[in-house]
Amino acid sequence: MYKGMKIGVVIPAYNEALLIEQVVSTVPGFVDVIIVVDDGSKDATVRIVESCVAGVRRQIILIKHSENRGVGAAIVSGYKKAIELDLFAVAVMAGDGQMNPNELASLVDPVVENLADYAKGNRLAHGQAWERIPKVRYFGNAVLSLLTKIASGYWHVVDSQTGYTVVRVDMLRMLPLDAIYKRYGCPNDILVRLNIENARVMDVPIEPVYGIGETSDIRLWKVSPRISLLLVKLFFIRLFQKYVIRDFHPLVFFYLASCLTLPIGLFLGFLFIYKFSYGYISVASIVISVFLIIVSIQFVLFGMWFDMDYNRRICVFSNSRKDANAD
Repeated sequence: MYKGMKIGVVIPAYNEALLIEQVVSTVPGFVDVIIVVDDGSKDATVRIVESCVAGVRRQIILIKHSENRGVGAAIVSGYKKAIELDLFAVAVMAGDGQMNPNELASLVDPVVENLADYAKGNRLAHGQAWERIPKVRYFGNAVLSLLTKIASGYWHVVDSQTGYTVVRVDMLRMLPLDAIYKRYGCPNDILVRLNIENARVMDVPIEPVYGIGETSDIRLWKVSPRISLLLVKLFFIRLFQKYVIRDFHPLVFFYLASCLTLPIGLFLGFLFIYKFSYGYISVASIVISVFLIIVSIQFVLFGMWFDMDYNRRICVFSNSRKDANAD
């Protein structure tokens, strides 16, 4: 137990035979239950975890998926088990060893101390992030983090793709777990669902860990467009659920107005360019097009501003970030 609270760790694993034993054996001693979810591995992952179950005194639960469903589905299976066990909080640590177990306490602390309902790691806040994180993944992460800010309403969140998280199990009970995205967009999806429930989220600086023998089948050119489309969908789901169904806020009108004015402005702009190529210039179409585009951008910015202000109370900053801001 940790400070009197029962803590669990979910470890999603797919073909992690190389490092899974190290990950399981280095989980901090204060963790009461380790839930390993094998997501249809083709290698020796299951056999190695089963040997860990026999060799470790604390409780290790192995959940087996008959086929590969995706990392999000594996995490959800672990979450459901944590709810069944009635834990206080549950963390997620990858099976590839990319999450420093020594930093788990810094993520658990704000949840156990009731400062946050969900704490997530932020690798980009580390001083050596630029040197340690592969450049393509760094830029991809930065772009998806920006889109996630808009979609989720957690404007302080950075490194949206990290899976190193801790959440109160009581909060998990409020989420539609079966609707969570099954693959690499899972952390983004969870953030949006948490915002709908007004969950307090804290970003905690952590160390980026690479080059330890881990392998990744993530292809950014494939994953990024899918997650981007997912975020657009989740953005409108959040607006409808949070600002129409459960409460009301005029920012909805700003976003809807921008959805109307921007397409019209762009259409007129392209029409002007097309006619200009034939030597015909309409001053009216230029003025109207530019005006509508400028107004739509203002609508979006006002919507973002209202959204940021409304969610300020559930955006929790860690002590280290407060100190950094103070300096």
